[in-house]
Amino acid sequence: MKTEEPDLSKPKTYFLVAGEHSGDALGAKLMQGLKQLSGNQKPIFKGVGGHAMEKEGLESLFNMEEVAVMGPAAILARLPSLIKRVYQTVDAAIEAKPEALVIIDSPEFTHPIAKRVRKRAPQIPIVNYVSPTVWAWRPGRARKMKPYVDEVLALLPFEPAVHKKLGGPSCHYVGHPLIEQRQWIDNLDIMELTKSYNIQRDRPSLVVLPGSRPNEVKHLMTPFGKAIKELTQKTGPLNILLPTVNSVKDDVIEAAKDWPIEPVIIEGEEDKFRAFKIATAALAASGTVTLELAMTGTPMIVAYKYDFYLHLLRPLIKAEYFALANHILGKKAFPELIQADCTAENIATALAPLFNTSSKERTNQCQDLGRIDQKLFAAGEKPSVAAASATMKAIEKRMIDQN
Repeated sequence: MKTEEPDLSKPKTYFLVAGEHSGDALGAKLMQGLKQLSGNQKPIFKGVGGHAMEKEGLESLFNMEEVAVMGPAAILARLPSLIKRVYQTVDAAIEAKPEALVIIDSPEFTHPIAKRVRKRAPQIPIVNYVSPTVWAWRPGRARKMKPYVDEVLALLPFEPAVHKKLGGPSCHYVGHPLIEQRQWIDNLDIMELTKSYNIQRDRPSLVVLPGSRPNEVKHLMTPFGKAIKELTQKTGPLNILLPTVNSVKDDVIEAAKDWPIEPVIIEGEEDKFRAFKIATAALAASGTVTLELAMTGTPMIVAYKYDFYLHLLRPLIKAEYFALANHILGKKAFPELIQADCTAENIATALAPLFNTSSKERTNQCQDLGRIDQKLFAAGEKPSVAAASATMKAIEKRMIDQN
């Protein structure tokens, strides 16, 4: 099919769709990259996003929090609303006639949109920023994506090879966005945090990260609180630092009332990373946060519980590791306590050696944390610019294929 010649006098429109906090942050960085590569002719951004993307100029169709759900139970509970938002987004994307549709993570929400846009407007290039975890479970998704995704922008260095092996779409490693934050993280002054929150510097600190979704908080806050009680019996008094985000802040504060030690509730990206730098060790839900902790050199254990429906699907999960940090290293460098193993006793036992500066466990983790840095920095240029450049190349390729 031959397409119309683009009007070079008009600013380019990009339609971006993010479905949760991490995707919103990625989308904002991508928008910065697209602006940088667009020169004086600043692009127009439409779609669905959160505060970070809106700050960069996105006209969001609706509040992103409406679709920020994960897991079969949560999706089923809000299915009618999600379906309505999917079709609303599809209509808006087609009406916008964008240079490209960029779907950002959240495959349960974004991929149904991409499929329908491809069917109704096949001329629109579609870029998938953040590969679904086809290397972890449902590997058949890679091949199924190929008809409606032109390019996958991968955050993890091993993902292009996985998509090639599985017969998925073209996939390019653009680097993890944390790379761009490295210098910023290194320059953060931790004294500002200790003063602002009156943290006792003569005590070791444990940073606790129960996740950014309501279901995660629901399942993890109780065992994490019990683990803290057992841990302090082994280590003595600790500062408990508890970073959180707006979407679960109230739930976190309410659940923490039952903890044996009142945690220091920390908000905002800067103070979160300051807390990581202060912390002697971390207790984290599985996710991107394990890479964030690696950036600050914070030893950790990973603990996670999922809902009943995901438990039934566990046999389908092919991944050898849950933590991204372990995936990148290709070994279980950081203990993973998943589902039945996620108990207060197990968590406390795994954490205790990390508070001993001369322990084998802490020494080994510190060495492995440095190796994660090396692997993530393999992409070369800034991830936001690399992602923007790959998006533009996908647009060009789609146009060539159609002419």
